[in-house]
Amino acid sequence: MAISVNLDKILMKEYESTSPAELVNAPVTALAGVSDGDAEHLKAAFNIKTVGELAKSKQFQAAVLIAGLAEADAK
Repeated sequence: MAISVNLDKILMKEYESTSPAELVNAPVTALAGVSDGDAEHLKAAFNIKTVGELAKSKQFQAAVLIAGLAEADAK
């Protein structure tokens, strides 16, 4: 079954028609709200250059897990 998702609100304009398979290799600046300066800091601090590297980083995954646990605990 094919799934269609509109990612326009979370991507920069030039990446709106990019497939998820291509987005994982796109620079983090493809994400709306991530500036060139932010990208430089991510690279310097964690050697993260792409959307896929950000998603796979242990720091990002830990933050998502902690936020999910806090939300579940609050219910």
